[in-house]
Amino acid sequence: MNQTLKIILLLLVIALVGAGGFHFGKKQTASETTAKKVPSEQKILYYRNPMGLPDTSPIPKKDSMGMDYVAVYESENASSGSVAITPDKLQMLGVRIETVQRRTLTRSVRATGSFEVDESKQQWISPRFEGWVQQLHVNTTGQAVKRGQPLLTIYSPELESAAREVQLAHESGLAEMEASARNRLDNWQIAPEDLAHLEHGMAHLVLRSPIEGVVIEKLAVAGSRFAPGDVLFKLADLSSLWLQIDVSEQDQGALHIGQEVEIKVDAYAQENFSGKVSFIAPVVSEKTRTVRVRLELPNKDSRLRPGMYANVIITDVMKPALTIPLSAVIDSGTRQVVLVQVTEGRFQPRSVQLGARNEQYVVVLEGLNENESVVTSANFLIDAESNLKAALGGLANITAETAHSNEVKKEKISIAKITTHKQIAKQLSKPEAEGHQAQGTLNAINADGTVNISHEPIKSLGWPGMTMNFALTNTKLADGIQAGSTVNFELFERKQGEWVIRKIQVASHLHNEGN
Repeated sequence: MNQTLKIILLLLVIALVGAGGFHFGKKQTASETTAKKVPSEQKILYYRNPMGLPDTSPIPKKDSMGMDYVAVYESENASSGSVAITPDKLQMLGVRIETVQRRTLTRSVRATGSFEVDESKQQWISPRFEGWVQQLHVNTTGQAVKRGQPLLTIYSPELESAAREVQLAHESGLAEMEASARNRLDNWQIAPEDLAHLEHGMAHLVLRSPIEGVVIEKLAVAGSRFAPGDVLFKLADLSSLWLQIDVSEQDQGALHIGQEVEIKVDAYAQENFSGKVSFIAPVVSEKTRTVRVRLELPNKDSRLRPGMYANVIITDVMKPALTIPLSAVIDSGTRQVVLVQVTEGRFQPRSVQLGARNEQYVVVLEGLNENESVVTSANFLIDAESNLKAALGGLANITAETAHSNEVKKEKISIAKITTHKQIAKQLSKPEAEGHQAQGTLNAINADGTVNISHEPIKSLGWPGMTMNFALTNTKLADGIQAGSTVNFELFERKQGEWVIRKIQVASHLHNEGN
């Protein structure tokens, strides 16, 4: 019996040992299979800096803050130009996303100009006969006059002779001679009441103001002789004025006849005046690349005066179009790029063609579709990382072994010298457009990010000195510059007729697009 028990126990032990060995072997095989499967699907090419800095490592390491370097896999690197960012890093960078939407934008065009006399409301006093100034009733420039008010009294022997000829012809019954003499007086614009006065033997004639206005120029002098056609007075009705402004060529699409405009003058800083666009020049100035625009506005209280300067804001409501926030655009000077969210946490840079803009949004002509998502904040950091990955990825596409070769090490050293996104972009993009140096006075930094500068003549462009608005390649270029400062700046033609500032200098401090 004892012998039988021993045999049974021995068989149980053997069975248990066999089952355990089978289970352990199966588990070990599964682990080996998984271990072999992961490297084949997720092959690590290199490790990159977790903050997007241009630093990589062939082995795992930590940065100065103790953060682990992020592994870059072969499958991830296959998406050329894109970059994947973990949710915690997205939150740390403050990344914000906004969809491409169709909006109706309102844009503002700003310009400066000066008031002028309305040419259609001027009147010159210029007799058509010879005579002498006998007496001046209005004798100062700037004096206000009423319609019909006497301006001066004149004496004209020629006028007296014509009047007597009418009288004699009438008394003699010579109808044709009388008609001829009367036609001559009519051509001299002698009013019927003045003719009756002359026919009574009075050779003196009073010239009166034909309009209500002011004397803008007095040329008559008491006792002086005048010839036919000589101007004795220049009068103007100032109840309405013209305001002449120059608008940049690229902004002329925002203008149309009858458009309401907002006008501000320094003399009345707390008031807004309104006017209308009455004329848009049919030609563009070849030297300044601007369009002359004439505005009309009422001036019944005569507070506005010819020669005063004014700031003009022209508002234009554009047609609905696809738009993105201005903050989503990365402008390198030669092209405009936005970061598109391809999938959750993965972004890809995309070139776009842009149109009109206002202070917040810009119209997208090509490159994006409605409801796509673009990055509006921290896009420079993401784009810097994307450019770095693209540069490294081009070297790592052949094999994983090539990525760790001496050639890759040389490339890493070269890339490590690049410390900013702009430097990377310059190495990967086209050469910069030709720049033109200029000097002027910074008048104002506008709300739309542009600057108003009164610049001196620019010889390389053949431009005369003038005041105009310029866009900046980076709105931070003007940080720290006070209005009224004398500045040196460099501008270039971003596209046909669009001149943009990419560098600006005050004293010895340089503000350029890399800062």
